[in-house]
Amino acid sequence: MNPDKSGKVSVKVPAKASLRRELLAARALLTKEDVTEAAAVLAAGALALPELADARTVAAYVSVGREPGTRALLDALRERGVRVLLPVLLPDNDLDWAAYEGAEHLLPAGRGLLEPDGPRLGPAAVVAAEAVLLPGLAVDGAGMRLGRGGGSYDRVLARLTAAGVDPALIVLLYANEVVARVPVEPHDHPVDAVVTPAGARHFTA
Repeated sequence: MNPDKSGKVSVKVPAKASLRRELLAARALLTKEDVTEAAAVLAAGALALPELADARTVAAYVSVGREPGTRALLDALRERGVRVLLPVLLPDNDLDWAAYEGAEHLLPAGRGLLEPDGPRLGPAAVVAAEAVLLPGLAVDGAGMRLGRGGGSYDRVLARLTAAGVDPALIVLLYANEVVARVPVEPHDHPVDAVVTPAGARHFTA
């Protein structure tokens, strides 16, 4: 903390934290109908991605609250015969995984999340996925993703890198969440594609 010229103490807010607050405030204004309508469009857009067309195993997540909806997409992938893996939050913020067997097999978990009730497959199960859907709050023109800051998916991405696998990384967002620039740190990793209600966009290295 440093005093400014007026003698008042100013607190420097990290750029990521400031952007997160701004984006979460915008999401808070969405109605249930807004979220439902967007989810249907997002599912259609994601299913049209070539990265998901031939995928046999997809790691995804269950959207909650005003997050861009994934429920319709999860069911559509499962109907295609895709093996869908969902995260199970561990006490240390790492992620275990379990297979999605339908909405009736989702149970309330900590932090307002929903998790599958099936057998835990271990944190390394994600390396079998040919595509990974990452939760996020924003992405920029270089494909850099802004997450919520918990670090769970940083561990997932590090695990994929360590295993020498390169699944397609996809993020679902609202149209206003594609921004000019996301603050980047050395451990951050770009995604391959973003899907919004306005359409899909691919990023090149």
